[in-house]
Amino acid sequence: MKRSHLILLAVGIVLALALPRILYSALALRIISWALFAVSVDLLLGYGGMLSFGHAAFWGGGGYAAALLAKTFQLPFPIAVLGGTIVAMALAAPIGYLAIRRRGIYFAMVTLAFAQMLFYLVNEWRDVTGGENGVQAVPKLLLPGLSVSRTADFYYAALPLVVVGFLLAYRIVHSPFGHVLVSIRENESRAQALGYATWRYKLVAFVLSGGLAGLAGSVFAIGNSFASLDLLHWTTSGSVVLMTVLGGMGTLWGSAVGAAIVLLLEDQLSSFTDASGVVTGAILVAIVIFFRRGLWPTLSDLVRRTASSPGGA
Repeated sequence: MKRSHLILLAVGIVLALALPRILYSALALRIISWALFAVSVDLLLGYGGMLSFGHAAFWGGGGYAAALLAKTFQLPFPIAVLGGTIVAMALAAPIGYLAIRRRGIYFAMVTLAFAQMLFYLVNEWRDVTGGENGVQAVPKLLLPGLSVSRTADFYYAALPLVVVGFLLAYRIVHSPFGHVLVSIRENESRAQALGYATWRYKLVAFVLSGGLAGLAGSVFAIGNSFASLDLLHWTTSGSVVLMTVLGGMGTLWGSAVGAAIVLLLEDQLSSFTDASGVVTGAILVAIVIFFRRGLWPTLSDLVRRTASSPGGA
């Protein structure tokens, strides 16, 4: 890992540790969960060039699986989260196998279609999922007999899992696999001519991305003691794509920043206006117009130019 990346990682961990003390614990938990969710989308979109409008299937599928495992079998939440991650990857494998046969908007529509199918399946399977009522009263067991029921306690107990997810995403994109994935994004025909089985790389990237989304959704669902249909709704996929684009695609760090900005705006504006969605949307449109490549790449370039200029040296 580069020195600059190590510094960024250290700063990010310090901020994550301080977040519940700066904000309230429930919002802090939402931010780290959605940040990892956005990173999972960036892995697929920013590095693989594949726009998925169905990632709510893995976020919600993992969340429901983890909630059911924790509630039905009274499993410690790290094991339940691992189970939710595996379920999300199992869902991503067949969906990805079929979706990668298409490109562009057709790929996005295929992923959206499968996500909507899962939404209606979960809604109709009421005996297991609770239908519109969802899975409620999910316990937060750290160990058998030891509960971390307070949101602040759960936040710090779950933070290592989220950090592992970030590190895994970083390792993927900075590995030879990640470099091949970027080459496929830039020119798939040339990558095929060089002998790479591009469909295999795209499928593996899709499954890994789905697994990270499932990890994030599992932490989110158990942390809130509740898994609802909102986790699987198509608007959830749209929101996380917005966060990724806002922060800057192909950066990982930018996706996390984009998620934090969107959630902070929604939280602050909802406290004094009933039209928080309209105001948030207007602010985000302005950001996209003036920061066309996303916040993180634009600000990074500005810092580098300032540091390299005679006045900044």
